[in-house]
Amino acid sequence: MNEITLTVTGMTCGGCVNSVHKVLTALPGVQSAEVSLTPGQARVVYDAARVDRTTLVQAVVAAGFGVSD
Repeated sequence: MNEITLTVTGMTCGGCVNSVHKVLTALPGVQSAEVSLTPGQARVVYDAARVDRTTLVQAVVAAGFGVSD
């Protein structure tokens, strides 16, 4: 398993945190996701053979948020 921390922008409340958590954990290969409003991060444990960083970022962006490098 690999672990990555994404800096998520645009989250303003607990509902945003729940939305990001939901889209990330719905992806095949994601074992877990811990999303925090402050400092706006998502720590994701995933199987690199099934999902990659680009797919994780695309899911967050599709949910209406941003990811900064």
